[in-house]
Amino acid sequence: MAVSDIAASDIVETVPSALIVLDRNLNITSANRAFYQTFRTSADETEGCHIYDLGNRQWDIPSLRTLLESVIPHRASVEGFEVEHDFPTIGRRTMLVNARKIFRPGDHDGSILLAIEDVSEERAARVESKRYWQLIQSIVDTIRDPLVVLEDDMTIVTASKAFLTIFGITQAETHGRRVAELGQHQWDVPALRHLMEKVLPENKPIESFEIEDNFPGLGRRVFNLNARKISQPGNHAHRMLLVFEDITDRKQRERDAVSLTNEISHRIKNNLQIVVGLIAYEAKWTAAPCVQGYKAMQARIGAIAELYDLISQSSRGQTVAVDAYLREIAKAMSASLIGNMSGVEIEVKAEPLEIDPDRAVPFGLLVNELATNAIKHAFPQGTGHVTLSVEKVGDQIELIVADDGVGMKDKDSAKVPEKRGSDYVAIFVRQLGGTIAPSVSEGTGTIVRIRLPLLLVPPGSAERVAA
Repeated sequence: MAVSDIAASDIVETVPSALIVLDRNLNITSANRAFYQTFRTSADETEGCHIYDLGNRQWDIPSLRTLLESVIPHRASVEGFEVEHDFPTIGRRTMLVNARKIFRPGDHDGSILLAIEDVSEERAARVESKRYWQLIQSIVDTIRDPLVVLEDDMTIVTASKAFLTIFGITQAETHGRRVAELGQHQWDVPALRHLMEKVLPENKPIESFEIEDNFPGLGRRVFNLNARKISQPGNHAHRMLLVFEDITDRKQRERDAVSLTNEISHRIKNNLQIVVGLIAYEAKWTAAPCVQGYKAMQARIGAIAELYDLISQSSRGQTVAVDAYLREIAKAMSASLIGNMSGVEIEVKAEPLEIDPDRAVPFGLLVNELATNAIKHAFPQGTGHVTLSVEKVGDQIELIVADDGVGMKDKDSAKVPEKRGSDYVAIFVRQLGGTIAPSVSEGTGTIVRIRLPLLLVPPGSAERVAA
């Protein structure tokens, strides 16, 4: 056997495709190991057998006859000729056949080399994938919100009918384009692009990403964008589903509601300021023993007025910033109770927490009462320092009102509301569902601690009323 024949034999046995050689009469002269393994036959059953008689005549296939008898005689080679057939030994299979005429030295008639590749699973996967994406497209077209399906390179695979209709484009205009390229590049937002780049590799969904812009043919619109990774079971390819929710009308209703709330709050605040002014006027002409009562009432109403002032100045009316609220209360108390010439100072130390406006009224009144008690009782000499602080402690918030005044006697320390003000403190604490810790007197000051339920808005769920 020549060296070239040995090398050719090694190559034939190494090739993973099933190979057979036919003579001019279509008799099988040889086959490789892959052929025998694929079609579960042997060399004895194969060599010398006519191709159509092989096995139970399972190779007597019309399409194969067309290839061997009509195509090959007129062409030197054929690439990718597809044969689909039910084979008795291996079931229904799809074979990709490559055929080529070969000539050996001294052989003028030549032979036919058939390379047979089983592509059944590939074809089945392709059919299943097509069916799957047809289902996806059906779902996509059924959903009322506009949406697109994206490849991992952020190009558009398909868009829903709602998307095409709303944005006035065709499927052909969207296919293969990036979302950032659509329209007048309204979607080319760096923050959105950054989020989308994380959806597929890190499986991080996009939740309610808001975009407001002028869109051709639509005018100014607000869209919420949500994105999820989608994949076909058993398929390593992943795509992204991007949904556009038009929330323009909803946003406008919210803005109108906030605007109305702010307008009402502004009017309430003005009315309360009138009441505060009237009380201040009456205090000037009332008997001296009654002046402190008038001023206390003035401070209480002023605390409520400051709340509505914060709301009226805000672009959103969903929460109240505790730190800003305390500063406004302190400012109002300094003007009404303490006076510009007093030596008493009020300092605010508060974490940037938020409370519901409905609970802000009793909260503000509580702070006002505690601070008023300190100003009235802690500084007989007229000078001192009061600190208002609020911080989050576990699942509660702690309000602390501390002064550096004369302190309290031990016998009075357990009766703060009665001895240092009124029952208002207890009423407001009870209304807020909190508890009063025993006050601590250190001889040179008093500290009152009150624990309240966490009246906070979860981070990110609402905007602050004041910064």
